Amino acid sequence: MALYLLYETASGYSLFLAHGLDEIGQNTEAVRSSITDMNRFGKVVQLTAFQPFESALDALNQCNSVSEGLLTDELRNFLELNLPKVKEGKKPKFSLGVSEPKIGSHIFEVTKIPCQSNEFVLELLRGVRLHFDRFIKDLKPGDLEKAQLGLGHSYSRAKVKFNVNRVDNMVIQAIFLLDTLDKDINSFSMRVREWYSWHFPELVKIVNDNYLYARVVKLIEDKSKLSDDIIPALTDVLGDEDKAKEIVEAGKASMGQDLSAVDLINVQMFAQKVMNLSEYRKKLYEYLVTKMNDIAPNLASLIGEVVGARLISHAGSLTNLAKCPSSTLQILGAEKALFRALKTRGNTPKYGLIFHSSFIGRASARNKGRMARYLANKCSIASRIDCFAESNTTVFGEKLREQVEERLDFYDKGVAPRKNIDVMKAAIESTQSDGVQIHKLIFFFYTNSIHIVEWFDWKIIWMIWRQKKLQQRKARKRSQNLRLQRMVEPMSVDNGDASEVAKSEKKKKKKDKRKLDEETQPLEKSNGVNDDVHEDGTAKKKKKKKSKDEGDDVQATSDAKKKKKKKSKVEDDE
Repeated sequence: MALYLLYETASGYSLFLAHGLDEIGQNTEAVRSSITDMNRFGKVVQLTAFQPFESALDALNQCNSVSEGLLTDELRNFLELNLPKVKEGKKPKFSLGVSEPKIGSHIFEVTKIPCQSNEFVLELLRGVRLHFDRFIKDLKPGDLEKAQLGLGHSYSRAKVKFNVNRVDNMVIQAIFLLDTLDKDINSFSMRVREWYSWHFPELVKIVNDNYLYARVVKLIEDKSKLSDDIIPALTDVLGDEDKAKEIVEAGKASMGQDLSAVDLINVQMFAQKVMNLSEYRKKLYEYLVTKMNDIAPNLASLIGEVVGARLISHAGSLTNLAKCPSSTLQILGAEKALFRALKTRGNTPKYGLIFHSSFIGRASARNKGRMARYLANKCSIASRIDCFAESNTTVFGEKLREQVEERLDFYDKGVAPRKNIDVMKAAIESTQSDGVQIHKLIFFFYTNSIHIVEWFDWKIIWMIWRQKKLQQRKARKRSQNLRLQRMVEPMSVDNGDASEVAKSEKKKKKKDKRKLDEETQPLEKSNGVNDDVHEDGTAKKKKKKKSKDEGDDVQATSDAKKKKKKKSKVEDDE
C-alpha cells in the first residue's frame, strides 16, 4: 500500500510519497537512524506536489484552520488533485499520513481518503521537516525562516487577540495588590503609632483611624508647639472641632518624652509614606471598581466589586469561574476546610469567599447555609452572563440582586419570591427597551441554575451540557456509595456478632460430644458391644436392661439346681 505524507509549512502545502516501504520493515528505530542521511532518506521519500500560499493572510487562515482540525477548500482541492481517486465500494490502495489525528479524521469524513498518524509517520515527517529546503529547489536560503517567523508572529497575535477593556488578568493583579496594601498599611500604621506614642501617648486614644493619625502626626510635629492657633487646621483634618480642642489640651498636659529634631523628621517622613500608601490604596480601589464594571458588571452589581474580584482571582479567570457549578462556587476559598472535613468525616463548610458578602451577614444563623447556596447559584448565573454576553449591562445583575433580597424576605417574613424564568424575561425586556444590543441567547435550566451562551457557539453548549451531566453522574455515584456504606456498616457488625455466637455453639457441641464418647467407651469395653452410641442415651438404657435380664436368668438356674439336690437327698433317705 502506497503511503503519502501531508506536510504543512509556512510557505504552503506539500505532498510526499514514501515508496519502497513494507509493513514488516516499518521500524521506527531504523527510520530514525536513516533520517539524518539525505541520500538514504531521499531514495525513500520524494516530493510529488507543492502548493504555495497566496499571501500572508491566506497562510494565517490556513494555519488557524489546520490547528483547529478543520479541512479548508484549498487543502481539499490540493488533495483531490494530487492523490489517486477513491472509488466507491472499493478499498483504496493508498493512505495519507498526517501529523494530527484530528485533521486526519476530518479529511476522512469529507473526502473518504484513509489517513493514519502513528510513530512511523511522525518520524517520516520529521525527516521531511529536516530536509525540506533540499526538496524545494526554488527556495532561497533564509526564505523559509522568514516565512516561519512572520507566520508565527501573526498566528500568536491572532490567538492572543482580545478586548483590551475586558482583561480579567488586571482584576486579578489589582485585588492581590489591594490585599497586600491593606496588610502593609495596617502594619506601618501600627509602627507610626508606637513610634510617636513615645512623644505623645494620649493621641492614640483620641484618634482611632490610621490614616487620620498619620495626618495629625504630620501636622502637629512637636507637641510643645501646640496652641489654639492649630485648632482650625486640626478641625479640617479630623472634621470635628471637639476632638481638635481635646488634642490641644492633651498636648499641653502630655506625659510623653521629648524627641530630638532628627527623630521627629524620621517620624514625619514615615507618616508621610503611610499617607501616600493610603491614598494610593483609594485610587487602586477606584481602578478595581471601574475594571469590574467593564469585565463583570453583573457579578459586581450582584455581590460587590471586591468579593467578585476575589472570586475571579481564586478561579483563575472569568471563564473558569463561569465553568464552575454553583456548588463549587459556594465553597470557593474554603478548600482546606473541605478536605479536612472529608478526611475526618466531619461537617463540610457551607461557604467560602461568599461569606464576605453582606447577604450572608444579614441572614439568620439557621439560614446562612441556605442563603450561601442560593447566592452561589445567582453568582454562577451572573458570571456566565458576563463571560458569554458581548455587550456590557448591569440589568441581569440588578435583577438577580432583587431575587436575593426577595429570598431574604422569604426566610424572614415568609413572602413568596418570584420565579427565575419571570425575572430573566423581565431582564431581557428591559435590555431591549433600553436599546442595548444583545446576541440571541439560549437558556438552559438545570436545578435552579441557568447557562447562557451565544446562539451560534454550539461547542460551548455541548461543553456546558456535558459538564452538567458529568456532575450529575458523580453526585449519583457519591450518594450510592454513601448508601452502601451506611447499609454495610451495621451488617458487618451484626455478622461479626453472629459469627462469634456460632463459634461458641460449635465449641459447646464439641465438648458435649467428647463427654459422651468418654462415658460410652468403658461401657463398650465391659459389654463387648460395637454398636454406635446415640446422643439420646438410649443405648445406655438398653444395656442396663440386658444386664438385669441376664441376672434374673442366673438366679433361676441356681434355684433349679438346689431343688434337684434336695430331691436326690430325699430319695437316698428313703
